Amino acid sequence: MYVIVDERSMVTDGYVASFNREGISSVGLRADDFADWLQTAPGTDLDAVQGFLLGACEQRPGWPELIQKRSRAPIIAMIETRCLTETLHLFGAGIDDVVRKPIHVREILARTEAVWRRSQREEARDAGADRTARLKVYFDGRDPDIDGEKMALPRRERQILEFLVRNRGRRMTKEQVFNAVYGAFTSDVDESVIEGHISKLRKKLRQKLSFDPIEVRRYLGYAFVN
Repeated sequence: MYVIVDERSMVTDGYVASFNREGISSVGLRADDFADWLQTAPGTDLDAVQGFLLGACEQRPGWPELIQKRSRAPIIAMIETRCLTETLHLFGAGIDDVVRKPIHVREILARTEAVWRRSQREEARDAGADRTARLKVYFDGRDPDIDGEKMALPRRERQILEFLVRNRGRRMTKEQVFNAVYGAFTSDVDESVIEGHISKLRKKLRQKLSFDPIEVRRYLGYAFVN
């Protein structure tokens, strides 16, 4: 799930529509609503956030510190015109990347994934041997590869795999997986659909890898393991 913040509804609505066309859950919030949500949202909602897009808001420079206290997700600022002073100020405030609008959603996906990769390199180096190295996940809408061969997956299964791989080693609850794939504000789909998606995904991964990289613990959730 992506969170887009801007005082102009035409901006947030436009990006939400663009994410929806790519099959990615998102929500648009005004500055005051975002501040309230950030302080009161349960951890399961915040863990589902894949990236924050901060548009034109007076409070923007102060948000990275608050976001980073509750979420590991990349923070991208969207600016109207190229301005070195503004860009340096945003980076100094803790923003992970600065882009100029208009920007395509696919580029946003690629940029947030680049931030995730940088933050996880050290963890990966410390993890030792990885049995799942044969599996390559792209995070940009493409299906994963196993041993260089494309593994076609339905959109929801692919998004679940991406979410679990991005949070490798962390146990994610069914609610967290649901929020990441369907959105924390979705009420017309039951969380139980996640169980079916993951069951099918695990079967396909076992067939290709000869082992199950998704560990399931009843009542505790799911974890992608080496």
